Amino acid sequence: MRKSRKEIMIKTGIGILYFLEGFLVLVVSVCSILLSNSIAWMFETWNYLTMDELVYQLNAPIEGTNEEMIWEYLNFCIPGTVLILLFLVVLMVGLYKRKWIYHTVMAGILLGTLWIGGKSLHTAWERLDIANYSENKSTYSTFIDDNYVDPATVELQFPEKKRNLIYIFLESMEMTYADEKNGGGFAENCIPELTRLAQENEDFSGEEETLNGGYSMPQTTWTIGGMFAQTTGLPLSIPIDGNDMDTQHSFFPEVTAIGDILEKEGYAQTLLIGSDATFGGRRLYFGTHGNYQIKDYEYAVENGWIPEDYYVWWGYEDKKLFDYAKEELLALSAQEQPFSLTILTADTHFEDGYLCEDCEETFGEDRYANVMACSSKKVAAFLQWVQRQDFYEDTLIVLSGDHLTMDSDFCEDVEKEYVRKVYTTYINAAAESEKADTYRDYTTFDNFPTTLAGMGVNIEGERLGLGTNLFSQEWTLTEKYSRERMKSEMGRQSKLMEDLASGVRVDLAKKKAEEVFVPKVAVTVSEYDAALDQFYVTVSEMENVQKPIAAVSVAIWTQRKQRDLQWMQAWQQEDGTYFLSFNTGGFEDRESGYNVHVYGIYEDGSQELLGTAVGHIQ
Repeated sequence: MRKSRKEIMIKTGIGILYFLEGFLVLVVSVCSILLSNSIAWMFETWNYLTMDELVYQLNAPIEGTNEEMIWEYLNFCIPGTVLILLFLVVLMVGLYKRKWIYHTVMAGILLGTLWIGGKSLHTAWERLDIANYSENKSTYSTFIDDNYVDPATVELQFPEKKRNLIYIFLESMEMTYADEKNGGGFAENCIPELTRLAQENEDFSGEEETLNGGYSMPQTTWTIGGMFAQTTGLPLSIPIDGNDMDTQHSFFPEVTAIGDILEKEGYAQTLLIGSDATFGGRRLYFGTHGNYQIKDYEYAVENGWIPEDYYVWWGYEDKKLFDYAKEELLALSAQEQPFSLTILTADTHFEDGYLCEDCEETFGEDRYANVMACSSKKVAAFLQWVQRQDFYEDTLIVLSGDHLTMDSDFCEDVEKEYVRKVYTTYINAAAESEKADTYRDYTTFDNFPTTLAGMGVNIEGERLGLGTNLFSQEWTLTEKYSRERMKSEMGRQSKLMEDLASGVRVDLAKKKAEEVFVPKVAVTVSEYDAALDQFYVTVSEMENVQKPIAAVSVAIWTQRKQRDLQWMQAWQQEDGTYFLSFNTGGFEDRESGYNVHVYGIYEDGSQELLGTAVGHIQ
């Protein structure tokens, strides 16, 4: 019996609904599984990923990305997702005619995959600390605005005979890789040559044998972020709602970088890297701040340095990079102009690095340790070559990690209390530290003015960007405010950074003229009271304190690196001065000098260093 038109339409309608239901389940399920796999791969690859870096990379050009990494992503995420897709299709076809079972299974699959995707998103939310990130980005801080020194407003005096600069960014290089005896975090030293170079030259560790390096602050923890921080004294902070770096024609155009300063002074500048400079915005940054001649992987192919089909790791390996650097230095030094050569290594990039044919397996199956040891040897050998050249006498060499490693497990056995720092060493500087006996507390921002000072440049005020010249007696911002406070403040929004990222010229000279004066406070420490085993601290003669003070806190310590730091509260006396007595019994080095730093806690919650003093037991 022929079916009526109505029955045909109903059956057709049911078939369409079945198709739509199945299609919806397939799309949602596949997307959820792909999302879950992608998040798992992301954290397995970038164990220390931050939201700042993720936001930047989503805005930055992906051209030049390591092909091996792309294949790793595809191999990790796609096979499982395709298998799930095929399984669902077979299941749908098999259950299509079993009406209620079909609907029940589809509902179960939909809810199950939504739960998997939701759980993965929750993991990402927690790991990236998105809630705190969002809260910080909705809160403004004036820390950067108040402490930034615009290089365009500072008088810089270059020596009559200008010094050359070789700046080597060592990919993911940390002081951590040294052994514990030398201030590292490992039982066995992975970078003995670099350790020796730091100890024989300047890493601002004072009289201590333990290595010292710069802290990597928020928005400086990936390659271009680290390079930007060390050459501008600023974090690489871009608005979350725009400023796609792959569509920009300039890179923070109103910021004055070291490249801009050296270009103005007539330097011939080259950026030499073995990867594609476009990746992460490096070509844009160095091309618009100093007019660097960029010699990257693409340049190497086009100029016959390597065959057209040659590609390892991120382009070509560091073994070739240092050979090309020698040729470049000979060419640059033959010119009449002073020169600046910036080099970025890549073999030590995560995950596990690139083990070239020259590398020994000193650390057995620990590939990343072997790569670090190999890099240490290569850098030392390159420096030995440089030191034999005629131009070395007039050349500053800076060795600096770009950021801490992102390798997922290499530092997992390092003690949690250990403070990881970026490798930093200044070689053949035209300046000597005025605090030669002091273990400095500094960030990679301080590399900016310190590099210029190492080239013999006299810097008015000793500060540029958020950095301080480490050769001078001026306090760094972490010495003045503490590293934790600086880190917290930099996690928030900055009106200055928003304007600079948008290409807005900020009249910092006018702003500087309108700034309040630095507080001047008299801090005195009494003679040692042997009977009571005490010192007495008095805080008086407060001048230029522009905000109402809610409390006065005093930091006291005797050991280097503030190992025995104690915080105490001073109380206000009737005459307006503040007073504190402290017992020396709680300090380990009782016969040493007692460093006293006084901080004003303002009613708005902010904190500022007011003055310092030192007490001695006679």
